[in-house]
Amino acid sequence: DEEISSKTIENRIKELIKNEKRDDILSDDKIVRLLEGFDIRIARRTVAKYRKKLNILPSSKRKNKFL
Repeated sequence: DEEISSKTIENRIKELIKNEKRDDILSDDKIVRLLEGFDIRIARRTVAKYRKKLNILPSSKRKNKFL
């Protein structure tokens, strides 16, 4: 198994959220599944930790920016 740096994971999360669509706001669970496509296996709560560290709102709050 290859170790992936936390910075790499943060960048992937940031990129996924930056590219999310108005009708498909990514929840932490969806982000976990998308990261698995990059061979990154982390828990939902770890995604939440990185998201908070990056000052990114949860999906329920990000939906409001599109309303």
